[in-house]
Amino acid sequence: MAKPNSLLIFILTIGVFGILNTEMGIIGILPPLAEHFNVSVSKAGLLVSLFALVIAVSGPTMPLLFSGINRKKVMLLVLGVFVLGNIVSIFTTNFTIAIIARVIPALFHPIYCSLAFSVAAASVSKEEAPKAVSKVFIGVSAGMVVGVPIASFIASTFSLQMAMVFFAVVNAIAFLATLLFVPSMPVSEKLSYGAQLSVLKKFVTWQSIVAVIFLNSAIFGVYSYLAEYLKTVTNMSSNTITIMLFVFGGANIIGNVLAGKLLTKNALSSVVFFPFVLGAVYILLFLFGHLSVPMAIITLIWGILAGVGGNINQYWIMSSAPEAPDFANGLFLTSANLGTTIGAAIGGLFISGMGTEYVILVGIFSVILGSLSIFLRNYMYSPTKQLSI
Repeated sequence: MAKPNSLLIFILTIGVFGILNTEMGIIGILPPLAEHFNVSVSKAGLLVSLFALVIAVSGPTMPLLFSGINRKKVMLLVLGVFVLGNIVSIFTTNFTIAIIARVIPALFHPIYCSLAFSVAAASVSKEEAPKAVSKVFIGVSAGMVVGVPIASFIASTFSLQMAMVFFAVVNAIAFLATLLFVPSMPVSEKLSYGAQLSVLKKFVTWQSIVAVIFLNSAIFGVYSYLAEYLKTVTNMSSNTITIMLFVFGGANIIGNVLAGKLLTKNALSSVVFFPFVLGAVYILLFLFGHLSVPMAIITLIWGILAGVGGNINQYWIMSSAPEAPDFANGLFLTSANLGTTIGAAIGGLFISGMGTEYVILVGIFSVILGSLSIFLRNYMYSPTKQLSI
């Protein structure tokens, strides 16, 4: 079963890369998109913010609604919707149609991602589940942080439409691979909606959601302004900034591989110590971010931690509601997107009120609050019960 499982996980990784690439890659082409649709850059930003908002809203509900349907059919449906949405985006010159072509796929986004985590974990033994999930997270990380500079490069080298074609092609490849190589996966034991929703009655679930919101705010509240920070604080050139974005993205992928090993060996210790390590990196960033060489080293380490953090967030919510994996993964997606939205918004306020260098404080404050949330859960529930709460 090792080879079939490896192929399945690889296809899931390509699938989440395509979906996250569609979501985040567009950040790298916002200026030409604004020009293409004859709107301001801030209005073009709705293509990003509305996408994230829809995910946050549909995160718990859509995976719940589709939880009883054959996994393969659901994955094909979602990937098909994304391919069609991308095709419409390539050819439309109407901004309203472009928004609709983004919002509809965003509704289905949480379904595929939650299924990808659940299916990957179920395809291996319970002990190996974190490693399987971490491999899928490579696609998530690549879509979120590597897709941005790739889309920007394609748009500047070829054309805006070719960058949009890139989004469509990746999703089409995932669709064909799923159609040809993923076996039928009917749901053998369908959980009732009530049984899945009942996890919201547990205080530990809400504690975990709060922790994930803060931890994701800690990462993306600062990362959202990395390019601006490198430009105004570190005084790097545009080409160097692009390289740094690639470094962060590559390091993120390394972090996913590392997270799989850490969570398999000692999950609880990994979760507890993560905020402290991230906080230490942010302190170094605040002290030495104006120097190019230290900043490059810090970006590498920070990127690795960001990859580890995504896996920790998913594990933390899943471990609070293992009896409803699809719904729990939906809650994770919603919590992560809320954290990103809140962190980026507060980061913007810090920049406008105090200056770009002080955006680091958003990360530090979020890390502190996230750590407190983790310690509260550990205080109330013994480590031996952590996976069965």
